[in-house]
Amino acid sequence: MKASPTTASVPVKRSMSVRAWIANYGVYVALALMVVINAIITPHFLTAANLRLQLIQTAPVLIVALGMAMVIGTKGIDLSVGSVMALSAAIMPLYIGYGTVPAILVGIAAGGLSGLMIGALVSYFGIQPIVATLAVLIGGRGLANVIGGEIKNLSDPGLAVLGSGSLLGIPYSVLSAVILVLVAAFLMRRTTFGIMVEAIGGNKKAAELAGIRIKSVLVSVYVLSGLLAAFAGVLVAARSSASDPRTLGLLMELSAIAAVVIGGTSLAGGKVRILGTVGGALLMQLIVSTLVSHNIPDSVSQMVQAIVIVVAVALQVGRRKT
Repeated sequence: MKASPTTASVPVKRSMSVRAWIANYGVYVALALMVVINAIITPHFLTAANLRLQLIQTAPVLIVALGMAMVIGTKGIDLSVGSVMALSAAIMPLYIGYGTVPAILVGIAAGGLSGLMIGALVSYFGIQPIVATLAVLIGGRGLANVIGGEIKNLSDPGLAVLGSGSLLGIPYSVLSAVILVLVAAFLMRRTTFGIMVEAIGGNKKAAELAGIRIKSVLVSVYVLSGLLAAFAGVLVAARSSASDPRTLGLLMELSAIAAVVIGGTSLAGGKVRILGTVGGALLMQLIVSTLVSHNIPDSVSQMVQAIVIVVAVALQVGRRKT
């Protein structure tokens, strides 16, 4: 006797719901497990100094990932963020003589201009995001090398404070990341801008019919991504007191995409998970630091990260089918 469609569909629906739950909340479970495992096997893991270091190292990735999450929410991608970081850090030494704040603002403005160019290429010229951002990835890194050349010291008191100073024991880089997370969460959950971003990623034609100015929103999203990447570049340069356009921000685009995807934001667009992105960035940092602290080669660390990303994407595919 054949099972009825209703009966047969129950285990399938249950399996799909489990997969969707893991895709949405698995990052928090994995993060908690990593903390517990490290507390057991990693010496001095729960010390204040180590936790402070983990947060400092996570901050630039998280800041870049916030912009990446918004871009991916529109069903786009931004491969230029690492080069934008290098470009902003390369420009700062040229203006440091005018003061710390003007140098930082010029560096961040360079990221905004990069995002504006990408947004124009994507929205007004119809170029695919992966192509437009790939062009800036290559050209931006080249321009940073032309401007910055070799490593340049940034021995500026203001940058030193930004890179290593703290407020009430909280490093300025971590405090900046927390503030930006709150701002991004507010934008995506409490403003029409967030609604429009997710609407464009969910169904671009429907969003257009609903009267959303798609081109303006797309430009704004890429500008925000550029500004955040540039600010992350400023923080990294300030912490190391140096600007090295050859290595600064290298492969940051992959780290940011990994944090976003692992955090539950679908590459298919239509949904931006800010809190999940925070969890994804922390999880990836813990994975890397755990492997490094136990003398596991960096090549193995990269393979582990790749496996985590593939699993996260596979879970997303199952959720979309649901």
